[in-house]
Amino acid sequence: MSGTTSPEAVKKLLENMQSDLRALSLECKKKFPPVKEAAESGIIKVKTIAARNTEILAALKENSSEVVQPFLMGCGTKEPKITQLCLAAIQRLMSHEVVSETAAGNIINMLWQLMENSLEELKLLQTVLVLLTTNTVVHDEALSKAIVLCFRLHFTKDNITNNTAAATVRQVVTVVFERMVAEDERHKDIIEQPVLVQGNSNRRSISTLKPCAKDAYMLFQDLCQLVNADAPYWLVGMTEMTRTFGLELLESVLNDFPQVFLQHQEFSFLLKERVCPLVIKLFSPNIKFRQGSSTSSSPAPVEKPYFPICMRLLRVVSVLIKQFYSLLVTECEIFLSLLVKFLDADKPQWLRAVAVESIHRLCVQPQLLRSFCQSYDMKQHSTKVFRDIVNALGSFIQSLFLVPPTGNPAATNQAGNNNSGGPASVPANSGMVGIGGGVTLLPAFEYRGTWIPILTVTVQGSAKATYLEMLDKVEPPTIPEGYAMSVAFHCLLDLVRGITSMIEGELGDVETECQSTTEETSSPTQSSEQQELPSTSDQTDKEIVSRAVWEEMVNACWCGLLAALSLLLDASTDEAATENILKAELTMAALCGRLGLVTSRDAFITAICKAYSIQGQSVVMISPSSESHQQVVAVGQPLAVQPQGTVMLTSKNIQCMRTLLNLAHCHGAVLGTSWQLVLATLQHLVWILGLKPSSGGALKPGRAVEGPSTVLTTAVMTDLPVISNILSRLFESSQYLDDVSLHHLINALCSLSLEAMDMAYGNNKEPSLFAVAKLLETGLVNMHRIEILWRPLTGHLLEVCQHPNSRMREWGAEALTSLIKAGLTFNHEPPLSQHQRLQLLLLNPLKEMSSINHPDIRLKQLECVLQILQSQGDSLGPGWPLVLGVMGAIRNDQGESLIRTAFQCLQLVVTDFLPTMPCTCLQIVVDVAGSFGLHNQELNISLTSIGLLWNISDYFFQRGETIEKELNKEETVQQKQAEEKGVVLNRPFHPAPPFDCLWLCLYAKLGELCVDPRPAVRKSAGQTLFSTIGAHGTLLQHSTWHTVIWKVLFHLLDRVRESSTTADKEKIESGGGNILIHHSRDTAEKQWAETWVLTLAGVARIFNTRRYLLQPLGDFSRAWDVLLDHIQSAALSKNNEVSLAALKSFQEILQIVSPVRDSDKLETPPVVNVPVPVLMGSISGPGLSRPFVRTDSIGERLGRYANSEPPIVTDELEDLNLWWAAWNTWYRIGSESTKPPITFDKLTFIPSQPFLTALIQIFPALYQHIKTGFNMDDLQKLGVILHSAISVPISSDASPFILPSYTEAVLTSLQEAVLTALDVLQKAICVGPENMQIMYPAIFDQLLAFVEFSCKPPQYGQLETKHIANAKYNQAEWVALNYVPFAEKSLEVVVDLYQKTACHKAVVNEKVLQNIIKTLRVPLSLKYSCPSESTWKLAVSSLLKVLSIGLPVARQHASSGKFDSMWPELANTFEDFLFTKSIPPDNLSIQEFQRNESIDVEVVQLISTEILPYANFIPKEFVGQIMTMLNKGSIHSQSSSFTEAEIDIRLREEFSKMCFETLLQFSFSNKVTTPQEGYISRMALSVLLKRSQDVLHRYIEDERLSGKCPLPRQQVTEIIFVLKAVSTLIDSLKKTQPENVDGNTWAQVIALYPTLVECITCSSSEVCSALKEALVPFKDFMQPPASKVQNGES
Repeated sequence: MSGTTSPEAVKKLLENMQSDLRALSLECKKKFPPVKEAAESGIIKVKTIAARNTEILAALKENSSEVVQPFLMGCGTKEPKITQLCLAAIQRLMSHEVVSETAAGNIINMLWQLMENSLEELKLLQTVLVLLTTNTVVHDEALSKAIVLCFRLHFTKDNITNNTAAATVRQVVTVVFERMVAEDERHKDIIEQPVLVQGNSNRRSISTLKPCAKDAYMLFQDLCQLVNADAPYWLVGMTEMTRTFGLELLESVLNDFPQVFLQHQEFSFLLKERVCPLVIKLFSPNIKFRQGSSTSSSPAPVEKPYFPICMRLLRVVSVLIKQFYSLLVTECEIFLSLLVKFLDADKPQWLRAVAVESIHRLCVQPQLLRSFCQSYDMKQHSTKVFRDIVNALGSFIQSLFLVPPTGNPAATNQAGNNNSGGPASVPANSGMVGIGGGVTLLPAFEYRGTWIPILTVTVQGSAKATYLEMLDKVEPPTIPEGYAMSVAFHCLLDLVRGITSMIEGELGDVETECQSTTEETSSPTQSSEQQELPSTSDQTDKEIVSRAVWEEMVNACWCGLLAALSLLLDASTDEAATENILKAELTMAALCGRLGLVTSRDAFITAICKAYSIQGQSVVMISPSSESHQQVVAVGQPLAVQPQGTVMLTSKNIQCMRTLLNLAHCHGAVLGTSWQLVLATLQHLVWILGLKPSSGGALKPGRAVEGPSTVLTTAVMTDLPVISNILSRLFESSQYLDDVSLHHLINALCSLSLEAMDMAYGNNKEPSLFAVAKLLETGLVNMHRIEILWRPLTGHLLEVCQHPNSRMREWGAEALTSLIKAGLTFNHEPPLSQHQRLQLLLLNPLKEMSSINHPDIRLKQLECVLQILQSQGDSLGPGWPLVLGVMGAIRNDQGESLIRTAFQCLQLVVTDFLPTMPCTCLQIVVDVAGSFGLHNQELNISLTSIGLLWNISDYFFQRGETIEKELNKEETVQQKQAEEKGVVLNRPFHPAPPFDCLWLCLYAKLGELCVDPRPAVRKSAGQTLFSTIGAHGTLLQHSTWHTVIWKVLFHLLDRVRESSTTADKEKIESGGGNILIHHSRDTAEKQWAETWVLTLAGVARIFNTRRYLLQPLGDFSRAWDVLLDHIQSAALSKNNEVSLAALKSFQEILQIVSPVRDSDKLETPPVVNVPVPVLMGSISGPGLSRPFVRTDSIGERLGRYANSEPPIVTDELEDLNLWWAAWNTWYRIGSESTKPPITFDKLTFIPSQPFLTALIQIFPALYQHIKTGFNMDDLQKLGVILHSAISVPISSDASPFILPSYTEAVLTSLQEAVLTALDVLQKAICVGPENMQIMYPAIFDQLLAFVEFSCKPPQYGQLETKHIANAKYNQAEWVALNYVPFAEKSLEVVVDLYQKTACHKAVVNEKVLQNIIKTLRVPLSLKYSCPSESTWKLAVSSLLKVLSIGLPVARQHASSGKFDSMWPELANTFEDFLFTKSIPPDNLSIQEFQRNESIDVEVVQLISTEILPYANFIPKEFVGQIMTMLNKGSIHSQSSSFTEAEIDIRLREEFSKMCFETLLQFSFSNKVTTPQEGYISRMALSVLLKRSQDVLHRYIEDERLSGKCPLPRQQVTEIIFVLKAVSTLIDSLKKTQPENVDGNTWAQVIALYPTLVECITCSSSEVCSALKEALVPFKDFMQPPASKVQNGES
């Protein structure tokens, strides 16, 4: 007011007043003098007031009646100009608030008159307004009069006036209420006692109200009366009134001044008693009306709904509900029910439209809706108003689709003129237009052919109505198509938005409160399905109440909402609309989830999922002409067992999908069990879009999905990476879910995966890998709490791994192994090394995979192990047994690549990780390595694994002490546990200490490999086994050796022996590929033979080198026997290689002297260069690349074995027993192996030469140990073996390697060995005691038997042997050896030995000499027929040597008769030799012949020197035989026939000479002891001479007859021989003592002379030269006759 009270303003006011009054007086000067006077007096009055008072305005107000009077009078003139001037002046006064109540009353009366005269109507209204707004002086009746005045002006004929009046009325009504509000404001401090208001209609009874309030009350009451068409109580003078205007005024009051009604019971009463009934009454025509029902049918005509009133009523209702709901609960229930009814399909379109608009106004007020819910829906026996509203909206929407709008078709065309914001007109069938015609489509809903455009009716969240605002329309407007639908659609959206944001906000507050309270006490995990309740009770109650309301609201509305939204979603063709619908469904689902309302949550999610697959499961292929407005973006096969047709994905589907993703991403925590739905749908999408899992489980666009039906548009193609990204993010966000929600997610994925698995059974179609990939992804992001989900996760993936579909299980394995690897590398708190349980938990599925038989899965498993080893190998700790178990679980039948991968892992372990693993796992490593050796898929792996076992043993050796300590520690722990449980500790090789057990396991494994079916493996394993025992055996405790011998070595020998003897003899074709197998290995039997050899050699070597350890063990002799038994069975095996090797082993174990203490070299060094383990220093094991230094001195170790004393030398007796056991074995081997088989065929086994050689070579060494007890029986046994061995033939194909060419005289090694054996014996006998020397004859027998072989090779059973010269190398024939060199060597030995032992008693007694002669007689009698020429020559020389020694002995013992039988033998021998029946070979040269002759001569010389001189000691018969023989020799031949045989004899001149000479010498030198003797000599001579004479005569005769022809060669030869004999005879006679020659003999000689002379004429030069020689000696007979006469006389 300061503007009007300032001095300047006051001054101005006074001036203006005066000028107004002056102007008035001027105007009225002529016509209205009274007025003029009044005006002038007014001027004076004003001046006076101004002059007298300081408070000018107050004074003015006091005198205002007078001041105003002139102006009132002026108005009374009814003169327009004056009236206007006066009204302006009055207004000025009013605006300065200088009008008193009385004045005001006067003014109003004056205005009333003007109004009645219809003067200056606008000015009037203006004046009233100024009067009422500037101050509050107008009260009660004056006020009512002023208001009525305005109302009256409203109903004039003038439009402008009407409108201005209406506006003024509105303003005035407002002013009245504003005054009341101001009044309340002033009195608000005074608390009044409310007085009970009577329901009294008397307008005067409102005594309790203050003045302004009273006015307001009266005004409002009358407005109600007027609208109800009743007379007003207060507004006296109203003439007419319209309902529409009344309703508008009521609405504005209710809307603008709600507090008035809420604060004053009187007003509340009015609302209840007046307004509500009024509204209900006015609604009745609308309620009863049915569109299209014929009026005639009802008895009374039905009043038609009237748009202006109806619309205004709805506005009033809206205000009532909005502002006074709390007062009018019951009434509102009625209103709301009415609203719902107005949506019915049988109501007029406009009515439905405004009803929807009204409902929309409610929908944007969530708190109001909440109140409805609390007041109605939650009360018993009350209408479920909130539910009804939502359902009504739903039905409304549905009805719009079902019933096309019943406007005339043209109605839509007028829509364009509306200011409704609707679209420009579209033809009714617009839905069908332009598909394919390129018309841009309007956003619309389309359902079953009904097409409804979507109009932009309002901004989100505000209910801006169109028809509720049409206050100027009287006729119902035409509603554009789609308007109602659009509003209803927005209702739904705003409803959802409002409810959800409200509840979520409140929920959020509650939760934060909860947290603040619970944090103080404890922090229980907030589970998604049931919030933890705060501890304080009031809060709890409050929350329980709130929660009940929230749940009720959701429960009330979700069905309707869902139905409506689903329908709209189905029908929507507009992306934005679809987006909104989906968003609404999403928010509802999330809200339900948060409230734990599972059914509704699932329903909404299902709806979204359904919408995703609208064009989904039961697909009809959509043709382009179809009515779908959706752009198809992808076509693919549905994910079903039997896919039928194809699935179209439209852009709407993709939108749904995004919504789903959004839902899962943002609200995963509340999804609970509906994860399954969500995921199933996402899976389907992923399937159709052909996303394939990639590493880590993310889905990437794969190649086109199998099947021709997949088509993706470019739009989708560009979206794919985005979708795949969102999918991944969705599962990444699972790390923020609480444990329960996470479990829901995992369970959902698992069951989804199970479905996919079921589908993939029985076909090899591409399976859906979505679930598996996402399980992996979820696992990876939740590593920090992996324990809680590990079991269900891996349990399921293991099932997937067993699936028959390869892609399926491949991904199962991929997921599982990735999780395990990630789990092990993840930085856990606490770290895995301190959390062993977790580590084992993580590794366990890896182990479980071993039970799956699919090779691809196992490959993945092993690759995983390999990677784990490479990355985590050092920190596996307690996980080692699991990891090793996985490698060991690979079975033989699982294919090469698997075994190879597993083996790589093992190699890595052995090379890098042995030191880092617990020692208790070492045994597992040994087992696993061993098991790889046994795999037969890939030979190289088996061989390498044996190498690994060697490396492992090496490791044990180097780290022996640490391993031992750790194992012992572990052992004591286990022992304790076992005792506590009362069970026996069970481990292999138990009593041995744990470290030794480790070794024994290693040995046992190698032992198993030694009997592997593959030769290479056996070989390698055998070498390794014996090398390790050799190199590292010293680490074992002494007692453990017992186990090594019996459990490992002998066990192995038994198995090898068994396998070898049962091995297959079939020839193995080449060993696969192009590997050729050597003939010595081309049967399984031969291959096993090699193994047997290796094993036996190895065991023997250990017995040899470790004897000092083994002998003190106690049962050494038993072990020795077993070993000998093995050697024997090997030696007697029908395989040359094995048998020979067995003997080598035999040799090896016999080379042992008593245990060696110093480094004495053994007789021959052992096969392996393992030093005798007493040596200190570093041992270098065979096959090791580096020497390794002993970790402890061997001395210490040995100290343990023998209590620090040197190894005990076992007593001689025991030793002797061992040697005799060996002799018995040797004897058994010898006799069995050399015994000739009974029958022969191709396959008969005959021992080889090397074998026999080795066998015999063993004897000398063995004999050294047993010679003290060696007796005749043993010698007999030995002889049999030697003889049999020598007799064994050799096969023709081996002969070139063993036999010298026939002409060389060389002994085979076997023969040498035999002779050596005998040599050893005879040397031993020589130095041995007397009782041994009786063995000489036996040795001679043996040797002589061998000598006989020179002429008669031994028979081997009934075997046919070929002579070497006739054998064909390539045939399996048996060849007799060349025994000649051997026999000759034996003969030399005999001679040698005889020279040494001729006088020995046993030799004499046993007729050794006779045996020698008897034996020599054979070759001598054969002479040229001997297999070898050298034989008989050697025989002769030997005979001569033997006789030179033996004859004196024989003479010495002549009397004893021991040699009696020898003489005839000797005589026969001479006879057979000198007059042999064999013919010399044709190619014999003269020199050869002469050499041979000289041998004969030597024999005769021997007779002449060694026998005949001692004739008196020699039996007479013998001498006689000798003489006869000499006679025969000198005579050449008694036969006169010419045979080849005689030529031979005739040629031996020297021999004949010698015979003659000897004969003559002995015939004539001695005094002839018997007449018989002399007679023999003489007789022989005369016969000889007589025969010579005859031959010569015949020759001369023949020569003469033959003439020129030469005589036959043999005849010539004979004559030559005779001539030579004559000359010889004459020579002999000359040399003999003359007294010994008979005279007759000489006469006979001389008588030959003439005959000889006659021969001179012969033609043959040879005869002549012989003749010359024969004639020359005759010169000695040329003497004087005297002597001749003397002779003659005598």
